[in-house]
Amino acid sequence: MGNNISGKVVVITGASSGLGEAAARHLAGQGARVVLGARREERIRALSEELRREGLAAEYLATDVTRRADVAALVDTATGRFGRIDVMLSNAGLMPNSRFERLKVDDWERMIDVNLKGVLYGIAAALPPMQRQNSGHFIHVSSVAGHKVRAGGAVYAATKHAVRALSEGLRQEVKGYNIRTTIISPGAVATELTDSITEPEMRATAEKVYESAISPDAFARTVAFAISQPDDMDINEILFRPTSQEY
Repeated sequence: MGNNISGKVVVITGASSGLGEAAARHLAGQGARVVLGARREERIRALSEELRREGLAAEYLATDVTRRADVAALVDTATGRFGRIDVMLSNAGLMPNSRFERLKVDDWERMIDVNLKGVLYGIAAALPPMQRQNSGHFIHVSSVAGHKVRAGGAVYAATKHAVRALSEGLRQEVKGYNIRTTIISPGAVATELTDSITEPEMRATAEKVYESAISPDAFARTVAFAISQPDDMDINEILFRPTSQEY
């Protein structure tokens, strides 16, 4: 396939459902060799085995992105099995929104650990091999909330703004290694993201926004678009929403 995807080794975190699963299926179907990471090992094992039965290349490793060693092991799985890593898709995320006065400090810390530190650990793991091979592509998942803030969602928005900031800094630093960087900011996409919201008011607000949610396949196509561009073309940022979404 002349799609600039076939044969590439793509590591995906948060691959057990939603955006990550859709991306894994789509990219593997385009000929990529996918390496799947998520906490729910049974889910990624089943997905990997399904893809293999279809004659596609897939590996997996149970991965908690809040543990640097886990993310490093996931990347090592890719380089050990396939000899390289071409794309690091840091997708794992959660959104337990609440108003500050509720003092859900544990939830704040979980968002920082998963949404922000998980991305940083991906950079720490994938940057050295990409530098050695003088090529690669980081794809970081932000959000509409990485562009605007809404009451009750400030901490989530802060993590997603931070993902955009660190991605832009990374972009500037890796030009000498022929490494590309892409930020993808989805609007309402039908995933398990709202399941992490425990505050009834916040969950109701989010579910109203998500009434117009579109399929995770939209995200998968967006990822494929960014990867498939010629190597001298760097798609730095994409923001997309359902056509009917106002926020």
